[in-house]
Amino acid sequence: MNKKFWIDTLERAIKTAAQTALATIGATAVLTEIHWGIVASSAIVAAIVSILTSVASSNIGSSDSASVINNNK
Repeated sequence: MNKKFWIDTLERAIKTAAQTALATIGATAVLTEIHWGIVASSAIVAAIVSILTSVASSNIGSSDSASVINNNK
């Protein structure tokens, strides 16, 4: 796991957190009001799961990428 791997992992975690936050805002806004604590905790948990998934995937695909697909040609 090199610098490129960790940059990929961070990018994926940020995207996942943002997607989860938007989905949670949409879901809670429809029901009542936005619960920022729920939004933040959901986004943080999703980012942690994304990071753990990337680390677990490091032995499957290319060693310098967070992807499970080996793009080395």
